[in-house]
Amino acid sequence: MATASKPTADKKPTPEQTYDWEGKDRSGKAVKGEIRAAGEAAASANLRRQGIMVSKIKKRRTSTFGAPSITTKDIAVFTRQLSTMMKAGVPLMQSFDIVAKGSANATLTRLLLDIKADIESGTSMSGAFRRYPQYFDNLYCNLVEAGEAGGILEQLLNRLAIYQEKSQALKQRVKSAMTYPISVMVVAGGVVTVIMIFVIPQFEEVFKGFGAELPGPTQLVINMSRFFVANWYLIFGGLALFGYTVKESFKRSVALQQALDRVKLKLPVFGDLIQKSIVARWTRTLATLFAAGVPLVDALESVGGTAGNSVYTIATAKIQREVSTGTGLTTAMTASGIFPNMVLQMCSIGEESGALDDMLNKAAEFFEEEVDEMVKGLSSLMEPIIIVFLGTIIGGIVVAMYLPIFKMGGAV
Repeated sequence: MATASKPTADKKPTPEQTYDWEGKDRSGKAVKGEIRAAGEAAASANLRRQGIMVSKIKKRRTSTFGAPSITTKDIAVFTRQLSTMMKAGVPLMQSFDIVAKGSANATLTRLLLDIKADIESGTSMSGAFRRYPQYFDNLYCNLVEAGEAGGILEQLLNRLAIYQEKSQALKQRVKSAMTYPISVMVVAGGVVTVIMIFVIPQFEEVFKGFGAELPGPTQLVINMSRFFVANWYLIFGGLALFGYTVKESFKRSVALQQALDRVKLKLPVFGDLIQKSIVARWTRTLATLFAAGVPLVDALESVGGTAGNSVYTIATAKIQREVSTGTGLTTAMTASGIFPNMVLQMCSIGEESGALDDMLNKAAEFFEEEVDEMVKGLSSLMEPIIIVFLGTIIGGIVVAMYLPIFKMGGAV
C-alpha cells in the first residue's frame, strides 16, 4: 500500500501569472502560445531554454467581474471526467484539454488550462492543485499525491470522484430538509407583511364608520398594523443590520462559531440529522484517505477540516495527537465522547481485522441511509406542522378582522 508524505515545506509557492507570447523557434518558424511564470523575466528565460526567440510577451489580464464561480459540484464533475478519460487511456494533458474545453463554465476552463500549463512546466499534478487551495483542499491534494507516488493515479481519481459524489449527495439531502421549512416561513413572513401594511388599513377605514368599540383582538391587530406602516423601514432595516452584524461577528469570532456549532448538534430533530450527516462525512473521508495509503495521522489532519463542525474538528485534532503517540484509533475516538457506539464498534473491528477502511465505508453507508430516512420523515412531519403554524397566524389575523362584522350581524 502506497503512502503519501506531507509537503516538505510549508512555504507558499510564488504566485504565478499567465503570459501570452510570440516568437520564432530554432528553425525560424513563427510560433505563439501561453506560459505560466512568476514574472515576465522568468517566462522569457523559460522560453529561451526551449529554444524560442521571444519577440513579444504580455501578461494576460483576467477579469472576474460577471464570471461564473467554481462550485464544489464543478470540481466533482471535473474529477469524474478526468478519472474516466485516464481509465480509457487518454493521456493526462489531452484529458485536461478535453475537460477544460468541454466545460460550460469559463472560469473553470481557465483554471484547468492554468493547471495544465503548470504541469507542462514540470510541476507535479498535486503541486499544481496545491496552488489553488480555494478549490482543491488538503484531502484532494493528498489523494492525488498518493496516486502519483504509487503509480495508481487513475484509481485514486476514481475513488476521489466517488467520495465527492457521495459528499455532494449527502449535502443535498440535508439542504433539502432545511430548505422547505425556511422557504415557507419566508413566504409566510411576506404574506403577513403585505396584510399588515396594505390590507388591515383598509379594514380600519371601514371600522371607523361603525361608531362602536372594536373587540380586543381586532384592536390589537390594528395597532400592530399602524406600527408596521409607521416603522416598516426601521423594522426591515433593523433586521438587515442585525443579520449583517451577526454574520460578521461569527466570521470574526471563533468562540461564537464554536458555540453555534454546539447549539446545532443539540437542536431538536435537526440536531440528530446534522450529527448523522457529519459522522457519515467523517467516516467516508477517513476511509477514502486510509484506503489510498495516506498514513492515519496525516489522514486525520484532512478529516478534521472536512467535518464541517468545530466540535468534530477539535475532537479530531485531539484524536490525531493521541494516535500519533501510539493510542489506538478506537480508544481515542471513544475518549472524545462524540461518536455513536455503532461507529466505535465498526472501527474496533476494522483495527483488529486490518480492514479499517472497509469498516469505515460501511459505517458511512449506514449513516448516509439514516440521513436519507430522516429527510423523508422530516418532509412528511414538517408539512402538517407548517400548515398549522400558518393557519394559526394568518387565520388568527383574518378572524380578528371579521369579529366586528360578526358582532354587527349578531346585534341585527
